[in-house]
Amino acid sequence: EDTARAYWGIGRHLGTPRSQNANGDLLGHVIDLSRSFHDPNARIYQTSARQNYHCDSTDIVGLLCLEKAMLGGASSIVSSVTLFNEILKKRPELIEELTFPFYIDRRGEVPKGKNPWYRMPVFLWYKNLLTTHFSRPYIDSAQRFSEVPRLAEIQLEALNFFQNLCENEFIHLKMDFEPGDIQFLNNYQILHDRTAFQDWPDGNRKRHLLRLWLCPSIGRELHPIYLDRQESITIGNRGGILVSGTKLNVNTEIK
Repeated sequence: EDTARAYWGIGRHLGTPRSQNANGDLLGHVIDLSRSFHDPNARIYQTSARQNYHCDSTDIVGLLCLEKAMLGGASSIVSSVTLFNEILKKRPELIEELTFPFYIDRRGEVPKGKNPWYRMPVFLWYKNLLTTHFSRPYIDSAQRFSEVPRLAEIQLEALNFFQNLCENEFIHLKMDFEPGDIQFLNNYQILHDRTAFQDWPDGNRKRHLLRLWLCPSIGRELHPIYLDRQESITIGNRGGILVSGTKLNVNTEIK
């Protein structure tokens, strides 16, 4: 609990915490809850499966390691600007496809008045800045809705090329978290991933990270298309997940 309180204090110096799920958790616990990766309403952080490269629904994501896994669970990050430049060099015809909106699954956490999916391009130039949003498993799972158009072959080719480029060891940076390590990332510029992991057999030592989603008082302007994903694009007051009945809370207890 002391570590959680200290981490919360550090985060408050960087920005305002945002809700990370429908429960209103402002301080998230990233731990395997034995949810199935194939459950369309499960968030992948609640499983031990690989997360794949993605961006979270806020300006800044922070992680603090409390306990590492017995095997796996490594973190990996990659620059979206590097990805854009590499695609521009190797497959420039795919850039345009990645600037068109894709349908992305909300995984059951649906704000009032919204669809169970939202639309967002991977690459978006706005006010001379490149903002990136990518979550391949949630793009794929959005195909479960009959109202969502089927992905075209050229879209699949562009998504596959983007994803494969993320796997290039000369582009991404891998790191193994040790207890006490903290990572803060800008979600509009950096994608992050976590490898699959296996917890210790005694059941008492589970991989456990604390997570913060933060909205700083300064930041880039967002294109209005982000209003399909979230309630506000106002700098200093945006991001996070809020649904009907959400009650904000800060749970510092180690479950």
